[in-house]
Amino acid sequence: MITISLCMIVKNEEATLARCLDSVADLMDEIIIIDTGSTDATKEIAARYTSNIYDYQWINDFSDARNFSFSKATMDYIYAPDADEVLDEENRERFLNMKKCLLPEIDIVQMKYVTITDFNTVLNAQKEYRPKLFKRLRPFTWVDPIHETVRLEPVVYDSDIDILHMPTASHGKRDFGIFLETFEKNQHLSEKLRMMYEKELYKVGTLEDLMAAKPIFESIWQENATTDAGKEAACILARIARLEQDGNTLMKYALRDMLENPCAEICYELGCYYLDLKDYEEAIVWFYNAAYETASIIDIRTSGDLALEGLVKSYQGLLEPERCKNYSSEAYNNYKMLLEQYEDAYKNWELPVEL
Repeated sequence: MITISLCMIVKNEEATLARCLDSVADLMDEIIIIDTGSTDATKEIAARYTSNIYDYQWINDFSDARNFSFSKATMDYIYAPDADEVLDEENRERFLNMKKCLLPEIDIVQMKYVTITDFNTVLNAQKEYRPKLFKRLRPFTWVDPIHETVRLEPVVYDSDIDILHMPTASHGKRDFGIFLETFEKNQHLSEKLRMMYEKELYKVGTLEDLMAAKPIFESIWQENATTDAGKEAACILARIARLEQDGNTLMKYALRDMLENPCAEICYELGCYYLDLKDYEEAIVWFYNAAYETASIIDIRTSGDLALEGLVKSYQGLLEPERCKNYSSEAYNNYKMLLEQYEDAYKNWELPVEL
């Protein structure tokens, strides 16, 4: 059976740390806690479970902190949870079974990440695989019977373990400063960081957050508006324009997006723009396109409950008493029927289980 070091970085996690460690401590052979500057009882709670507690000078770099935590591990594999994660009894059993029979050639084990509170900032499904268990020392192996070569790609196992992500507050805005600092330092964001920044901005960003990011996404869009990165940048810029009630700029990004494979985010922004103007008929066109004719590229909810909510609000607007005076009974009944249809769709919409 393999041995496992738990390596966790924490700061002010007194509300969740014991819950996390209670659910996994007996599955681990070593527990290592890296504290990045707690001012609450986090370290005292950690001390109930381990003496391997290290202070780390925070430098706005999660990778550096993770690397420091991994450097302290001594077991075969490293498990890297966050303090707001939990394994329930069913998944504790799955984890134990995995530990007993994991093949030694496995380098990485992925587990399904399940956010079960309202504080979801990046997931586009109820469950998404994430790498969570890592081989501490990876041997190099020659492969192929002829023209042999060293295997470079890791062997990844997709397990059936569900990790319950149970944050007590949203962490989306926490990372915005790090994204900006990273871009200022490198004048570049990796594809992964760019996509994470887009998701967090789109889901929880305020106009202030969006404006701080605006120069980054303007440069991406201007470099090549037709690439995936350019189309995603247009979604961020369209949202800024809509929130600033800048219709001309919104149309610039929207019309360019419409040239090829329009996305749900742009349709949704147009729907919101016309809804704010109380042009309900035009809002319906765009919310319908978001919900039924296009796909999301950043936030799946723009082709789901957000678009359906827009349709509900638009039909409610059409059925305002002052407007109804001008309708025939047939038109009124049709609008009422469609409102009820979209209310049901909105009420019953859920994130897909898996993408």
